[in-house]
Amino acid sequence: MGVKNLWDILESCKKRLPLHHLRNKRVCVDLSCWIVQLCNANKSHCVVKEKLYLKSLFHRLRALIALNCSLIFVTDGSIPAIKVSTYRRRLNAGSEPHRDAGNQQNVSSVKRNMGSEFSCMIKDAKLLGGALGIPCLDGIEEAEAQCAFLNSESLCDGCFTLDSDVFLFGARTVYRDICLADGGYVVCYEMDDIEAKLGFGRNSLITLAVLLGSDYSQGVRGFGPESACQIVKAIGDSSVLQRFVSEGLSITKKQKGSKRSHNSTHDNKENDADHRRKVKDNPFLQVIDAYLRPKCHSADSVAVHRVLALYPFDRSELHQICAKFFEWPPEKTDEYILPKIAERNLRRFANLRSSSSALQLNLPIEEMPVKCPVSSIVKQRKIQGRDYFEVSWEAMDGLESSVVPADLIESACPEKIVEFFERKARKQKPARKPRAKTKEVEMKELDKKLQELLLDIDQARTTATNAISFGVLSSTKILSPVAGIDRALQSRHIHNFSGGQDGEDGICKEASSSETEVIDLISPPPECRRHRARSVDVIDLTDSDVGASPEHARKARELRLFVASIRDEINAHSGS
Repeated sequence: MGVKNLWDILESCKKRLPLHHLRNKRVCVDLSCWIVQLCNANKSHCVVKEKLYLKSLFHRLRALIALNCSLIFVTDGSIPAIKVSTYRRRLNAGSEPHRDAGNQQNVSSVKRNMGSEFSCMIKDAKLLGGALGIPCLDGIEEAEAQCAFLNSESLCDGCFTLDSDVFLFGARTVYRDICLADGGYVVCYEMDDIEAKLGFGRNSLITLAVLLGSDYSQGVRGFGPESACQIVKAIGDSSVLQRFVSEGLSITKKQKGSKRSHNSTHDNKENDADHRRKVKDNPFLQVIDAYLRPKCHSADSVAVHRVLALYPFDRSELHQICAKFFEWPPEKTDEYILPKIAERNLRRFANLRSSSSALQLNLPIEEMPVKCPVSSIVKQRKIQGRDYFEVSWEAMDGLESSVVPADLIESACPEKIVEFFERKARKQKPARKPRAKTKEVEMKELDKKLQELLLDIDQARTTATNAISFGVLSSTKILSPVAGIDRALQSRHIHNFSGGQDGEDGICKEASSSETEVIDLISPPPECRRHRARSVDVIDLTDSDVGASPEHARKARELRLFVASIRDEINAHSGS
């Protein structure tokens, strides 16, 4: 429980932090508080019989293992003498008379019943933790006091507990709750925030415990959270305990009466003996002393040194425990825990590289003293909007590949990312071939070619007619329809053929037999119709090539094939 209403007083200092806040930290766990919390979370009446609390503990532990969060289980030892009455009252021991804090001087601490059901649950949790490589420190008395001591000595980064009196024992960072859903988070309280926002230090919190009540006292009647906080703030953290020890409950009186009492103590030397007697008989002195000087293992003790070491997880032992408690086959256990163990190993490798870089030892990955646990990157993944890589592991028995965050790979082994993208670039598929043209596109191109051919023929006819009318046949080369067809055939050139005989009319006679003569094959000019036609070479489109020159025959065949191909394409298009 801790101090009455203290969590409510500290509400303004509560912080909800993402689960990865615990990454690479060492945290002490008040194990009994976790077991109580997990039992309350599972409302089933079979929570103990079916080991539901232990299964929930397993999933909580593997989530923290993946973050490389080093845990230390801390269990309760003997019950402090000052807490015996409270402990018996909680066990509903009606026959046991109530004793207040002032009558605890001759009561010694009491050993806990290690055969109780709750003690057996603690033993099972310790076995599970041991198989996962989590050490356990058995406290001398209060587990939260031992956790607070390790935190105050900077031997751990924080404490997991539900008991608010952990601050009174000296803790600086306390995690009250943890949740794995929705990405996970922890509820955190920092002593720095309590001092800054509320003005309460450790002495002030102990005074609140005296006034409000705690595991060690019943409190002072008539004081609630608000009135107790006002008194503590008015006196101040630096002197509140000294005045409470020396003056007792007189500090709760009005300021005027308190000042008069304080002055008379200093002015009247005869009251010094009475003052020392009051301090000795002060019923709250034991409460204050219990918080300031709890019984704990010292920082240099063998027990503390043992739990600060790193321990590997025992795979075969974990198989046996999960088979016994959860009836899981080894394959299911491996499926749950091995990816988390591999991720933890990779985080430790990333920390090693970061430390070497801080020392300006930028070693290549091949020269690191510890081999990189990642063999290669298989592929990229995206999970809940976050970037991940699926990686294959190096010498990880029982695990070939698993998914890890991309930022972890970037910090641990960026060389593997470079290798992955280079390998991916080499395996890229060749560019796709352009799609075959559709019939519609082919027909459009064919129509365009025919239009161009017709335009060339018309242009050739017009040019030939104009040339004849001006009498320049002997000196000008005129394009014939065959030349237009040649361009349509894409660079297939069919040259014009010159005639060999002279005409009888002077108009049609050539100026020189060596000059080339080009004649319009479509419509001869009117002037030449009255005279005898001269013999000229003309490309015949018939199938007969008899009497033609080899060149003439070749070009005639090409033209016939071209016209035939056009006819076939038009027929095929009309048929479709």
